[in-house]
Amino acid sequence: MIVIHEEFALISIVIVISLGIFSQWLAWRIQWPSIVIMSVSGLLIGPVFGLINPQAALGDLYSPIISLAVALILFEGSTSLDVRELKGISKSVYRIVTIGTFIAWIAGSLAAHFIAGLSLEISFIIGGLFVVTGPTVIIPLLRQAKLTSRVSSVLKWEGIIVDPIGPLLALFAYEIIKITSVESFSLKDFIPFFGDALLAVIVGFVIGLLVSFLAEKGWFPEYLKSPITFCFVLICFSIGEAIMHETGMLAVTVMGLTLARTKKYVQSISGITHFMENISVMLTSTVFILLTASLTRDTILEIFTWPILAFVLAMLFVVRPLSIWISTIGTEMTFKEKALVGWIAPRGIVALTVSGYFAGILLEDGYPNASLLTSLTLALVFITVCAHGFSIGPIAIKLGLANTESTGIIMVGASSFSIAFATHLKELGTPVLITDTSNSRLHQARRLGISTYHGEILSEQSEFEIDMTPYDMLLALTGDSAYNALVCQSHIPEFGYQNIFSLSNNAQKTKDNEIPHSLKANLLFGPEDTFMELNKKVNIGYKLINITIEEKKTVSKEELSLNGSPLCIKKKNGNINFVTFKDKLNLDVGDQLVALVPEG
Repeated sequence: MIVIHEEFALISIVIVISLGIFSQWLAWRIQWPSIVIMSVSGLLIGPVFGLINPQAALGDLYSPIISLAVALILFEGSTSLDVRELKGISKSVYRIVTIGTFIAWIAGSLAAHFIAGLSLEISFIIGGLFVVTGPTVIIPLLRQAKLTSRVSSVLKWEGIIVDPIGPLLALFAYEIIKITSVESFSLKDFIPFFGDALLAVIVGFVIGLLVSFLAEKGWFPEYLKSPITFCFVLICFSIGEAIMHETGMLAVTVMGLTLARTKKYVQSISGITHFMENISVMLTSTVFILLTASLTRDTILEIFTWPILAFVLAMLFVVRPLSIWISTIGTEMTFKEKALVGWIAPRGIVALTVSGYFAGILLEDGYPNASLLTSLTLALVFITVCAHGFSIGPIAIKLGLANTESTGIIMVGASSFSIAFATHLKELGTPVLITDTSNSRLHQARRLGISTYHGEILSEQSEFEIDMTPYDMLLALTGDSAYNALVCQSHIPEFGYQNIFSLSNNAQKTKDNEIPHSLKANLLFGPEDTFMELNKKVNIGYKLINITIEEKKTVSKEELSLNGSPLCIKKKNGNINFVTFKDKLNLDVGDQLVALVPEG
């Protein structure tokens, strides 16, 4: 029977969840790796100040909660994968997750034995576990660093695929130790292990197909699709764990990959993605706080011993680069791409949770130095997260594998106004991409050297044909208000509400002041600046000019006394602030106000 002090458990849960989310928000504000802030927060409330101990507060529920959270995070990460991302990089990914993983396992195990001083048996168990670079740490870093698409895809695919492989390698090594310790053992004793792993794969595949089929046939009402899928993920994980411990992660990963493979045929399940992304963000932060807050001070102090630090350095500068450079020989990856991928390998939740499990069973089996596993894992996780989190951006920029241009803008709809506006912004040093379904409307933009995309921005195919890395904002500039609204709504999860803007094409409605205040920040320019009016002005000779601001002030659009339309403000740091229906403009010395005014 589980006995938990309800009030203390409730307070602990609220603190952990809130601290995790606010840690992510703080990291976004100060542009630090979120995992670093989360880890530090957990250490401060746990072993440093001793405010809470989630493991003691949750009791027997602690491990199941973390396991289920990891399963959901893995599922979300695997559903975000699409085989079309592998175009041009499939050989690299295949080599890294096979040859590279094997090299990392062997080299990491030898480092644990000869440097950290673990027994050979324990070394091969923990070496298998340390091949993981899971989505809980890789994906937040990729969001932050804005890497080129090929490097980003390699790191993401490696993280998702290897995440369940690591625990299986550790479990396989443990099974070898158990079986070979018996005098009369044979190779057939390994059949149950491989059989259980295969069965977990089948379970994940079948449940993935089942969810796709049921969604396609309309068996789920729209409002229950996400909750039902959520339940199927938990069921899949539980069945996998019942088959063999640690195969639950394999089962949910296969389920996610199955859905990722079928979702282009079954469009009805695509809405689940955003729900799972939000759940994943919350769970990632919560689990990191849970794990770090539950550590003891003794475990923290063990990290600073020389054998553990030397082992971590070997993993950083020898094992990881060696596995990547050898496994990618003869692939399409360049020298710089290999260098970056060979450096980036942060460990995360899976390593921490599974190492705790093996530490417990190995101590029960009579391996005294298994007590070092938690300290060793924490050292590797925290040091790699900090080292790679703070360095991925600068190193990527140095190697030319990251976008270094100022804020980029996607304009949906090619017209006289959008082409003129894009040309002017390009002259100011802002990357602009114009998309349209009409090739003829894009001709003038191409002639002026503006980047274009011929296709439907709402189609799933556009995600793989447009490199979104350089672009932070989206403007819907077509003459169809409904289409503009649909474009904005579809891209809010990717760009964020504050970076999505649209033209208002109903002048009468805007004059009547019927637009909710919350929407005014996303409607461009002013009530009179509709699609028809802006294009008419450009066609009759209006031109775009820059007005340099000489004093700091906050003014309304009327106070500018312009015989035209203010469009945006180019800030001194290169950012673009678009003029919206909100009345006030915040201007600083040195800013440039871009306006559409009559010629002469």
